[in-house]
This record gives sequence, structure tokens and C-alpha cells, in this order.
Amino acid sequence: MVPFKWPLFWEVNFLQYTYSVSSYFCLRENAIFNYLFKTMIIDTHKPTSEIGSYIETFIYFKDFMPDHSKERVIPTGHVFIIFELDGFTRNVFDNDTLEPIKEFTQVWVSGVHKNYITISAHQKSEMFVIQFKPYGAYPFLHCKQHEISDCVLPATAIFGNEILLLREALLNANSIADKYGVAEAWLQDRYVAAKQPPEAFLKVFQKIETQKSVNNLEELFVDYPFTQKHLINQFKKYVGVTPKYYQRLVKFNEILGMIQKKEPITWTQLTYDYGFSDQSHFIKTFKHFSGFSPQEFIFEEFPQDDKNFFPLDREEG
Repeated sequence: MVPFKWPLFWEVNFLQYTYSVSSYFCLRENAIFNYLFKTMIIDTHKPTSEIGSYIETFIYFKDFMPDHSKERVIPTGHVFIIFELDGFTRNVFDNDTLEPIKEFTQVWVSGVHKNYITISAHQKSEMFVIQFKPYGAYPFLHCKQHEISDCVLPATAIFGNEILLLREALLNANSIADKYGVAEAWLQDRYVAAKQPPEAFLKVFQKIETQKSVNNLEELFVDYPFTQKHLINQFKKYVGVTPKYYQRLVKFNEILGMIQKKEPITWTQLTYDYGFSDQSHFIKTFKHFSGFSPQEFIFEEFPQDDKNFFPLDREEG
């Protein structure tokens, strides 16, 4: 039997419809979210020292009480060092079968991902996270970022036992501010200025970040003083993916943000503005990065507070 497939114009019309009516449920979802997380401690911190140019943020949370046990993580182009401070073992699951394929304890590193991953969520969680800027991990990890792209691996594989000493210090810190201070001091010791990204690379990077409508990558190379191959290698070294792939990630996350903010969207115009060949190309790209079609994503009405983490097995209220 041939599987039924919606005609594309039906799919796009349904997408427009579901996007419009989804705001009806926004207050209900927010009320549930506030109830579930009212006892949770969550805090972020941006280092102001020299290393602040390479760190997106520190994140600390405690008493996380999710209404689910598995969640999908959509790629953003960042590298993370993740500390569990609660003693729970975390899992990475097969995206299709949702069977566990890896487990992690204490500290692990999540490299830049080209696709979504599925991880476990736990009651009463306590975690500390270092999120690097997309180009910022190399001066601290001291390894080319493409070597750990699409990987989640024990942090000791990169840092040795010193990372376990940092975890111990985070556990023993008397306050959240002290935890930030401990992490910042450790990063300052790890920082190697000679490994910072060169200015010519950063100019191209910023162009991708700010000129999302640029579809011809030749435009990005115009002012670059070296060859295209050199720039591609620089992106692999500092970001973990090619300039073209990083641009796809940036565009996808921009569109995702528009959907989450309930911004008015004309899907045909969006397809044109972001350089998709047609609406089918847009839907395929959206599903590649998120695992959801756009209409599936809108229909699920995910909490807007978690911009890249989406529950897969929420309990019904």
C-alpha cells in the first residue's frame, strides 16, 4: 500500500491555519509551565573578563521538575560542557527507536551537532552548563571542533581528570556566584590566546550571522584574503561545520524563533526570503534539523521558555 501524503498546497495551508490558531492555547501552556517550574532555581551568567568574548553563557539550574522523561535537542551551532551535580546518569537515545545508546555521568562535552539528538530529562535535576559561542570553544578545548562535531563524549577524554576536580569545586561552592567564579577561573587557566580565531574569519562569521538572506556563498568570500578552501578549513577548526552548513543552522534557528514568538508569518514569503528553492525544500530542511514538520511543531505547542529543548513524552494534564 502506498503511504498517504498530503498534497503540498494542503500541507502549507494547514501549516498557516495551525500557526494562527495555536495562540489560543498559549495561556494554558504557560500556566502549566509556571506551575511545574515554580520551585525551580535557574540562573545565567555572562563572564565579563577576557574570556567573555568566547563564552555565550553559564547556566545553573536546580530542582528541575519536567513533565517528561525524554526531550529532543535541536542544534544551535554551540559547544557545551555539561556538569551533573545531582548524581543522575543521563542517556542519549536513538532518534528513531528512542532506545538508549549512550550514558553519561559527572561531566561531558556536547560538540556542535548537524542534527537533533534525543536525551533524558530527570526529576529534581541540578546541572551547571558552560555554553561557548559558536566559534569560542577552540581556545579552551585545544582540539579542532570538527573532530568532536556530532559527538557527545566524556569530558575526561578532552580535559583529563582536571575536569572532575572542577566538578568537585562546583559541588562544594557555597553560592551560585561562587560556582560562576570557580568556572571562570578554570576557563581563564585553560585559555590560550594563540588559539583565538583570526579577524578575517570573524568578519565572515559575523556576515553569516547578520546577513541571513545571503544565499550565494560567493558573496561571503569576496573580502576574505585567502582561498575558499582555507575559509572552509577555518570554519571546521573553530565552529565544527562548513560555512554553508553553519548558515543553514543560523537560518533555521531564526525561523524557529519567529514561530516560537508567534510572529506573523507568510510561509511563501519566508521561503523566498531565506533562499529555499520552494516550500517543499523549506519543510524538508525544518524536519532535518528538528525532527518535526513545521505543522507538527506548531501543533505541539511547546513551552516557549525552552528554545531548543522539546519534550517527546509529556504527561497529559
